[in-house]
Amino acid sequence: MRNIESKIKQLIQEIDFHNSQYHGLDNPKISDSEFDQLVRTLIKLEHEYPHLIQPDSPTQRVGSKPIQGFTQVDHLTPMLSLDNVFSSDDLLSFENRIKDRLSLDKDVEFIAEPKLDGVAVNLVYESGKLEYATTRGDGVTGEDVTHNVLTIKSIPMKLNSIPPPKTIEIRGEIIITKKDFETMNNVNAKTGLKVFANPRNAAAGSIRQLDPNVAQNRPLKFYAHGYGMLSNQEDFSSHQDVIRFLRNSGIITSPYSTLVKGTSGCIMFYEKIDALRDSLDFEIDGVVYKVNKLSFQKDLGFVSKAPRWAIAHKFSSVEVESKIIDVNFQVGRTGTITPVAKLKPINVGGVMVSNATLHNMDEIKRKDIRNGDYVFVRRAGDVIPEIVSINKKKRGEKTKEIIFPKKCPSCESDIVRKDGESAAKCTGGSHCPDQIREGLKHFVSRKAFDIDGLGEKIIDQLLVSNMIKSTSDLYALDAEKIISLERMAERSTDKLISSIKASKAISFERFIYAQGINDVGLATSKALADNFPTLEDLINTDMHQLMNIHDIGPVVAKNILMFFAVEQNLNNIRRLIKMGVQIEYRPRHDNQILKNQTFVLTGSLTSMSRIEAQEIIENNGGRVTSSVSTKTSYLVAGKKPGSKINKANDIGVTIINEDQLVSLINNG
Repeated sequence: MRNIESKIKQLIQEIDFHNSQYHGLDNPKISDSEFDQLVRTLIKLEHEYPHLIQPDSPTQRVGSKPIQGFTQVDHLTPMLSLDNVFSSDDLLSFENRIKDRLSLDKDVEFIAEPKLDGVAVNLVYESGKLEYATTRGDGVTGEDVTHNVLTIKSIPMKLNSIPPPKTIEIRGEIIITKKDFETMNNVNAKTGLKVFANPRNAAAGSIRQLDPNVAQNRPLKFYAHGYGMLSNQEDFSSHQDVIRFLRNSGIITSPYSTLVKGTSGCIMFYEKIDALRDSLDFEIDGVVYKVNKLSFQKDLGFVSKAPRWAIAHKFSSVEVESKIIDVNFQVGRTGTITPVAKLKPINVGGVMVSNATLHNMDEIKRKDIRNGDYVFVRRAGDVIPEIVSINKKKRGEKTKEIIFPKKCPSCESDIVRKDGESAAKCTGGSHCPDQIREGLKHFVSRKAFDIDGLGEKIIDQLLVSNMIKSTSDLYALDAEKIISLERMAERSTDKLISSIKASKAISFERFIYAQGINDVGLATSKALADNFPTLEDLINTDMHQLMNIHDIGPVVAKNILMFFAVEQNLNNIRRLIKMGVQIEYRPRHDNQILKNQTFVLTGSLTSMSRIEAQEIIENNGGRVTSSVSTKTSYLVAGKKPGSKINKANDIGVTIINEDQLVSLINNG
């Protein structure tokens, strides 16, 4: 029996290897008939010995039934997006910022690779076994798409590495190659099935299917480009090491991944890939540069939405000519007035575009855009449509100058533009219907109160019917009111009521973010939640307290104070609490012995992880930053400390080890 089990395991390993060679690398090592014979042999043995079927067998890839719905899964570490650069000057500025933060005087080493235009997914392996797979979602929480990912033959159900890491999040893109896309569309056209606009849309549509048989019948492939959680990260010193480990574990990575030095090396790689772009068998929209040294990545850290150690260098977008039919003025959540051109619908990079932002009046004047002009349109960063320039050769006498309104198109309040600012704003505030509408959309969004089922159309109906005028009114809604809305049946009404009730429990930082205070995003909301024990403490703050918080400057501080100075905002917040909203505050410790002390961590700690050390410091009132400066109180140095220890010595920062850190907390 042991021989049979060994034979089954050997067959699984061989089939996985050849799947990877064929579906991932397009480099088959055996003929199709030889591969089919391996599969038939495995199926025969599993049929004869069903008790020996292995959970990672390729015969177990596809679930028998469609799932009922997608479930939400929190990522072990956030899946952040990347900031973009579009020029060599921008790229040079990016490298200079890195050098300044790390106090480097030599070129930075980067791993450069093409930026695949696919669907971002996160694969979680536990002890080498694929446990689940999720979409990016909002970066913190994604949708469980394991049932579809299991159908992708280039993704191993078990890693080859011995021993495998206890936990690893492998991140990459699911794509359809150009060749496979063309073949699939030709077959679909002949058989009356859906013909897709572009490979990315086809891949995205495949992954978000409840029935795994749909994904199984589409030529999906996966390419890894990095990782999130990695339990044995200390075993690797560079990003290149991790990519090499992934390849050796059976994970497909980009064959074009290259180590380069400095901005000049990045630009050479960019120009090489740009020249190859049309000949590549997969869609790309740029290249990505990542700082190679992992210790540098840790030191550089993150901003709220993106790592400081990686950047996407986007290709110039495709420009297509269209005609401006009209210009509308939209009112944003904070009152900003944005001119939007209504265009004659045109296909831009596989997407039908009928609107494009004109940004502001300065941009309109700079580009000399008029209503009725023929214009060149592109998707900025391949996402947001914008007008690049006009075709003056086609400008006729009927074109009209674009006049910025003096009154808000939503509430008729005055529109003002402060000196030194490019944005013009409506002064209507909480009396402006469009600002109320956008504020409600922000309030119910996933990163705020996360009220599922309360979409834009339902919000519009609630506003038109005067059922709500403020965010606190949402909690006064009942089933009788909601079911009276168009297209709201009993089941959807019950789900919405349940979602509203469930949203009443919310963390302090998300509660702050949901209020829509000007310039207060998730990162600032977290900083406020970290520094104020309760909501009342935040409401009663002053400029001095706010300015003492890291990364909060005078403009943001003033916006916070102005928000809480408006009685209507306070009344709405107090009504939210009265209606049952419960703010979940962070657990706080009486011991604030490290208050006003700033720490930097470097090297490998033995008795605790870096994350645990940071939590201990913060729980005792201290603050952890990523770089050493004259404001640093202590550098906590573990084994193999990086360049930070040299800088600490140079500027006289006290260096301690982890035992001394514990002693500092216990004894002062």
